[in-house]
Amino acid sequence: MFSRWTNSHHDQENDPHQAELKVNELKDAIGPQSGRNLQFCTNACFRRYLEARNWNVEKSKKMLEETLKWRSTFKPEEIRWNEVAIEGETGKIYRANFHDRNGRSVLILRPGMQNTTSLDNQMRHLVYLLENAILNLPEGQEQMSWLIDFTGWSITNNVPIKSARETINILQNHYPERLAIAFLYNPPRIFEAFWKIVKYFLDAKTFQKVKFVYPKNKDSVELMRTYFDEQNLPKEFGGKALLNYDYEEFSKMMTQDDVKSAALWGLDIKLQQAGNGYSGAEVAPEPVCLAPAAS
Repeated sequence: MFSRWTNSHHDQENDPHQAELKVNELKDAIGPQSGRNLQFCTNACFRRYLEARNWNVEKSKKMLEETLKWRSTFKPEEIRWNEVAIEGETGKIYRANFHDRNGRSVLILRPGMQNTTSLDNQMRHLVYLLENAILNLPEGQEQMSWLIDFTGWSITNNVPIKSARETINILQNHYPERLAIAFLYNPPRIFEAFWKIVKYFLDAKTFQKVKFVYPKNKDSVELMRTYFDEQNLPKEFGGKALLNYDYEEFSKMMTQDDVKSAALWGLDIKLQQAGNGYSGAEVAPEPVCLAPAAS
């Protein structure tokens, strides 16, 4: 009896009919949506929220409603590169120009390259890049991979607990099942103290996805190789490629993606981008708002 109960949510995953019933149940529970909420609430979206809550419709509904509320105020789809470009100057987080072996978008995080102090704007930058990684997923792929490089990281000048906690909250609560795996590459010894605190913010599902890789630990390196081709992988992660973050090039790419994203969400982009790609947020015109979606 006990084993049958513990496996019940796996049955939903493996039985398409069961999963479809749950999706419809969640859809009914959430009720009719309009505008951007309607666009956001696809069947794949319902499945991700169900998966994150072990196929419990009531819990999934609560989680999805929280996200819809968050999206209506945070407006992730309206953030444009020029509003967060200052955060991108050092390449502390950016989308890699390669995918993993499963075609997932890859975000490279380099906490040692922190260059700003405003937590709010750092989180807008993070959310912008999460949305951008999703925008660039190939057909049929819903997840991304993270590579975290600790070069230059120290406990004094980088990633206060608050920012780590906020990052985890956003990822877990509002982008469930979007992270496939996160490789923390060769963190310094001092990171262990930081990790002891941070891991309490992770739910069990996310915790399973965080993998530490040490160059001298063969098993951890092998695991990473099952996800990445070493030809693509930068030297900083034990691969053969050169990690070359070009801020100007990346800005151009993001500015082009802003046009793609605006078209996808039916937003009028009014070409707010300044020519140099980094007019500060304070001079950027307000994004054009559609009539508010019924929540």
